[in-house]
Amino acid sequence: MDEADVAWNFTQAFLTGAIDKARANRGKTRETCLECGGIIPQARREAVPGCDLCINCQREFERA
Repeated sequence: MDEADVAWNFTQAFLTGAIDKARANRGKTRETCLECGGIIPQARREAVPGCDLCINCQREFERA
């Protein structure tokens, strides 16, 4: 298994986990960010049901 296979497997596992989490949390949306404790705007909660992070924290998470 080469590096590309490892990266692909990691990506698939991450996406599968994210999809499973979104399905499990359907209709359950947090009002506050798990990372910073700030308010998650209503528009984000409607656009991304089940989100746990505010927009800024999500950006930082994706950069990391």
